[in-house]
Amino acid sequence: MSQKKKKFEVLENETIDQCLDRMKQEGYFPIRRMEKPYFKEMKKNGKTEYEPAGQKNSL
Repeated sequence: MSQKKKKFEVLENETIDQCLDRMKQEGYFPIRRMEKPYFKEMKKNGKTEYEPAGQKNSL
């Protein structure tokens, strides 16, 4: 039987290699890498602006 799909996020203070090791321990292997930016909302002169605050990596 095949295993179900599962998303693994690279945790804070964790390298991608460490995340890959976690995946191997659970019996999974990566298919693709996804990067998702996140923004913080800033109000300047009455206008709402969005500034990059970081990025979330998933394998």
